[in-house]
Amino acid sequence: MTLDPIQLRVLGSLIEKEIATPENYPLSLNALVNACNQRSSRDPVLDLTEDEVRQALHTLEDLALVSLVRDSRVPKYEHRIRTVLNLRRDETAVLCLLMLRGPQTPGELRSRADRLYTFDDLAAVQSTLERLGSRETAEATGDPASTGPLTTVLPRQPGSREARYAHLLGGQPEIPAVATRAVQADEPAGQRLSQIEAQLASLSATILTLQSRIELLESGTKIV
Repeated sequence: MTLDPIQLRVLGSLIEKEIATPENYPLSLNALVNACNQRSSRDPVLDLTEDEVRQALHTLEDLALVSLVRDSRVPKYEHRIRTVLNLRRDETAVLCLLMLRGPQTPGELRSRADRLYTFDDLAAVQSTLERLGSRETAEATGDPASTGPLTTVLPRQPGSREARYAHLLGGQPEIPAVATRAVQADEPAGQRLSQIEAQLASLSATILTLQSRIELLESGTKIV
């Protein structure tokens, strides 16, 4: 399963509205477009058309992640991700936030999850992320419904105390160049330290040799 950014926004918006505003759920196409294009709680902010959202819905229906409800005069849509991926409520909330707002730290997830799920502490968020990230693949379990890991931890950004997590529903996330450079800079640090220590030892030996020669010259001893 590899969803594109529009499909992810549509799916995330359906999940959010089902939990946060159940009285207005399922959503009509117009309501779903508005939810996708919200200016708050979205990163990045998008400006999707009805056609773009409709096309995304068709793909999500084919994947059984969305279903059409026909018990009203206006067609409405609901998600089925919790059933398809066998998710707990806390796992659903975390995936929803990651889909709607991109990679986040456990602290950010906890503070932003209030309307979706109440986490007791950071340890509870971390436990949910680790559980999502350690799901086994279909090959390992023999169960075709097994999806494998749904979250991953990203390299820590320079100056950041917490690592960020990303979902894997859209494939492996892109790592910002600055984070990549930071990781690459950290990897050979031990090697550079060893080289500096070796250079210092060599310089110390050279200084001792020069000092010895100076002492011999001052004493009038011939240097061989």
